[in-house]
Amino acid sequence: MSNINKDYIEDYIRSVLPKRESFLVQLEEFAQENNIPIIHPEVAEFMRVILKIKDSKNILEIGTAIGYSSIVMSTSIKEGNIITIERQENMVKLANKNIEKTGIKNIEIKHGEAKDILPKLNKKFDFIFIDAAKGKYMEFLPYCINMLEDKGIILSDNVLFKGMVANDDLVVRRKKTIVTRMREYLDHISNHSELTTSIIPIGDGVALSYKESENK
Repeated sequence: MSNINKDYIEDYIRSVLPKRESFLVQLEEFAQENNIPIIHPEVAEFMRVILKIKDSKNILEIGTAIGYSSIVMSTSIKEGNIITIERQENMVKLANKNIEKTGIKNIEIKHGEAKDILPKLNKKFDFIFIDAAKGKYMEFLPYCINMLEDKGIILSDNVLFKGMVANDDLVVRRKKTIVTRMREYLDHISNHSELTTSIIPIGDGVALSYKESENK
């Protein structure tokens, strides 16, 4: 469990989630067996709802891993394209293999460091999902805000980081830097002049940020 919700609350929420496609269940099992972090099922469902409300067409993801969240997003939109960034070559190969198995054609994986790829992306996105190195969210944010359309959304995952961000008693010594940086990130997006942000205690904690229109 994640230390974010009581176990019985998390178990109940997951018990009422709709049945997932078999290929997603297989990826969940693979991730668990190989200790690869992917988004929690309740976060995946929350993401689906936001994407449908937004009717997103152009999506950016930072942190592909095995392609699970990219596939979730692709199956949640009517049309559009997804660019996802992953720095680990082995994950890129796994993600490409998993995406090919589904027959999905609208996901493009860019291999490399996000800090190198983001400045070169000459695109606008209506939805950006940040799920990469926890200590680097602040580094990615300026690029994300710049590329995000007015009224667009940034969804940041793992922002409460096993409860450590909210409670010093839970902080593991070797994770202090990550916790400090995530607290700075949450304070920043919660008080940013261009963003309206809500921090939501599901999964490992998510932050939903809405970019205000210049003509609001």
